[in-house]
Amino acid sequence: MERAVGIIILSLIFLASQINCQEAILHISNGSTEKEYCIVHNHSWTPLSQTLDAALQYPLVNLTSTLLCNSSGVSPDVVKDKAIVVMRGDCDFSQKAMVAQSLGATTLLIASTKLLITPSANDSEYAKVHIPLALMRHRDFLEAKQVFGEDMQVKLYAPPHSKIDASIGVMLLIAIITVALGGYWSGACERDRLNGGAAGGGGGESKADSGELSLYSPLKVVIFVALMCGMLVLMYFFYNILVYVIIAIFCLASASALFSCLDAVLEKIGCAAGRFSIRNCNLSVRSLILASVCIGIAVVWGVYRNEDRWIWILQDLLGIAFCLNFMKTISLSNFKICVILLSLLLVYDVFFVFITPFFTKNGVSIMVQVALGPDASGEKLPVVMRVPRFSAWAQNLCGMQFSILGYGDIIVPGLLVAYCSRFDVWINSSKKIYFVCCCIAYLLGMIVTFAVMLLTGMGQPALLYLVPFTLITSAIVAGCRGEMRQFWKGTTYEVLDSSREPLLPEGRTDCSVEGERC
Repeated sequence: MERAVGIIILSLIFLASQINCQEAILHISNGSTEKEYCIVHNHSWTPLSQTLDAALQYPLVNLTSTLLCNSSGVSPDVVKDKAIVVMRGDCDFSQKAMVAQSLGATTLLIASTKLLITPSANDSEYAKVHIPLALMRHRDFLEAKQVFGEDMQVKLYAPPHSKIDASIGVMLLIAIITVALGGYWSGACERDRLNGGAAGGGGGESKADSGELSLYSPLKVVIFVALMCGMLVLMYFFYNILVYVIIAIFCLASASALFSCLDAVLEKIGCAAGRFSIRNCNLSVRSLILASVCIGIAVVWGVYRNEDRWIWILQDLLGIAFCLNFMKTISLSNFKICVILLSLLLVYDVFFVFITPFFTKNGVSIMVQVALGPDASGEKLPVVMRVPRFSAWAQNLCGMQFSILGYGDIIVPGLLVAYCSRFDVWINSSKKIYFVCCCIAYLLGMIVTFAVMLLTGMGQPALLYLVPFTLITSAIVAGCRGEMRQFWKGTTYEVLDSSREPLLPEGRTDCSVEGERC
């Protein structure tokens, strides 16, 4: 069950790393009254003026009785040299824009009763459209009709937003602290396991017994990634159903992870458990209180998950706990497995972002489509950290704007950081050289990711930078220290399954086999 949940969640944590709507402003006036509303446009498709004074003003014609998928029933004389507003649905944005353009309209507004998304089309369609196009909320248009009646003059403009925002620094801090804590926790658990095994005189407990899951076979890694691909494709075709399954799984998994994290902290500071028994069942007061708090936080998030003003705090809290617990629970047995897994996930990320648009009907990648959700659903997958942009904190017109980082950009490199931390334990490194160097490499990779994002103005698949930075740095450290062979093969401790032969012949209790020592 834990493996199935891990595959489902891990297959979705690469989504929506930097997917943002491009907000603009619709200015409506009638000579004596004026008001502004939020609209969403695509700057690369239909660029708008940056200031109200520079924007051109046009009369607005109400065509919300039609979807404008064709020109039938619309007279060119009515819409020529005017802005028009139509309803969303039945055909692509580009088709509506081409029809409006052929009728002589100067601007197209699409009223939507659904979630506003950035209007997009196939690349070949962009060059054919020469008029501004934007989406607005249908309720905003109804309100404007009540205020202005049918006599409306409109201007569209997009004030420039600062690319550099303090929220990026906060996001970077969250990422590096989570990765460092997760790696440290994994190393501490490995040290406790080895010390416990030495104290007990035996060979130490297995990963299964300690509640951990280990990936030690290249074939299993390949199967694992293949299952992730299958899950993503299923989400693409059955999003409306599976999104609620994922939300439920996230609530359960994050509540369990938060409990595990808080329980470890209380155990570390020496908080008394307060145990008692009921009908031969040994219970802990501390665990009961913690479980109630964690379940309560997950339930509150599930109920208010679409509330922007404050729910992001709970989502980030649950997300940090989920990432920490994932890094502590899933262990990679050697550097060879790290290279295979991270390389495959890098290919997975790039393929579903950059290659799949050539195969989809609307030219949108499967990754982006699943991250945004279909038009008919406002639900979003809980797979990102969100921090409000400080420069837009007081902006109420378009709502709060967020800087976003996917869980996968923390967990995937974090698994390598956790392996480096455990390797430091195996070689008894007092300076934790592998762990520290890998954390620094992750920090540099994140800085490069954000720098490229700011320079290009486009969201970046962070694994494209994080995977090479962390893998190459770890390999260089191992090579310089002359420990590459041991680092590549990992610990001599292996997870056994029923298909493997035991390390010692049956009936043998000593550690010597044919004169050799174990």
